[in-house]
Amino acid sequence: MRSDDARLDGARGAGVRADAARVLDAILHGGRSLKAELSAAQSRIEDSRDRALLEAVVMAVLRNRADYDATLQAWLPRPLGQRDNDLRVLLYVGLAQLDAMGLPAHAAVAATVDAARLMKRVHQAGMVNAVLRRATREPLVRADALAGWPQWLLQDLRADWPEDVEAILRASRIAPPMWLRVNRSKIDRESYAARLREQGLDPRMPDHPVDALLLETPVAMSALPGFDEGLVSVQDGSAQQLADAFTLKPGMCVLDACAAPGGKAAHLLEREPTLRLLALDVDARRLRRVREGLQRLGLQAARVAADATAIDEWWNGQPFDAILIDAPCSATGILRRQPDILLHRRAEDVAALVALQARMLDALWPTLAAGGTLVYATCSILQAENARQIEAFLARTADAELVALDATFGRDTGLGHQRLPGEGDMDGFFYARLRKR
Repeated sequence: MRSDDARLDGARGAGVRADAARVLDAILHGGRSLKAELSAAQSRIEDSRDRALLEAVVMAVLRNRADYDATLQAWLPRPLGQRDNDLRVLLYVGLAQLDAMGLPAHAAVAATVDAARLMKRVHQAGMVNAVLRRATREPLVRADALAGWPQWLLQDLRADWPEDVEAILRASRIAPPMWLRVNRSKIDRESYAARLREQGLDPRMPDHPVDALLLETPVAMSALPGFDEGLVSVQDGSAQQLADAFTLKPGMCVLDACAAPGGKAAHLLEREPTLRLLALDVDARRLRRVREGLQRLGLQAARVAADATAIDEWWNGQPFDAILIDAPCSATGILRRQPDILLHRRAEDVAALVALQARMLDALWPTLAAGGTLVYATCSILQAENARQIEAFLARTADAELVALDATFGRDTGLGHQRLPGEGDMDGFFYARLRKR
């Protein structure tokens, strides 16, 4: 590599590390959302490899921050104050590259030290270099497994899943694999797997879900053959299984009540393109993503931005044959994808979500045709949002009955099925299938 090219690559690498530190500072110290901050930062980066690196670094820090905190407390002669928040997160960035990501030590250290200079931390660049070089020689200090978890959530997990708490904590820190959903209306799963192998990728073909392929090491979507042509989508296996909870028939009238970003609606249409599907979401901006996703896949659905509980504002009176409520929830089953939830979620948030879920069930049930199916789902592992929510709904709804799902949906709670994080390499998810008598 020519020396000027090397300098350019070094500057870009330092810039990505500095961007990661800024994103983390906003999340950890400014109370900002991971999705919003990461999306904004990535939009300013042209190279897809740099965008992927930024995301990987940020996620690695958030999943393992307790370890990096413990290491800095042990290694630094005095703790960093609030004025050094940006320096602290930059050290997290460096440690994550060496620890969770396993990047080449020389490049990771050099780029992170250069990032300190970019961030106007010239006088601390030597300290950054010393800490990271120590990390190449010594093991990091490991925090207690409970560190970083709010007490209210640990209390709920111990009450709901007393035998599984350690497994939940462990699985929530592990980076997930990449689940793909093959669009079988355009290509069969075996043929698409062959195309991946031609690209040097090694997909796994699980028994369930039936449209899924699994890549142990995630790749950029641009590396997926036929992505722009709608041959494949990225969607966790747990979310893909929702389609298996329905028996779809041509021309059925279907409601996806919380449709954005659109993956589940698209999957239903891939299974049965003649569905008359209404994609409903309260957020008009997120509903645009539904439209874009359907266009890429060559699918069509009606789209309405409205509050699902205000049925007089959007329902035309025609009963639905099937309804999907992938309800707003605590997202405690997807902490490995959204680790900032541990920072921002509060116990009172769960109580408000439980009330909203109940309102949605009560409001949408009258729109379901007799004999129709409603599938209620969350990406939560809290029983207040799941089994107990369904128990309460059945108790107050005379014409509702629970219809059993099979073991591929996870553990049978008696009031729906629950998959805990990491089981089957999938996200934590809850499913309950209800039928109107």
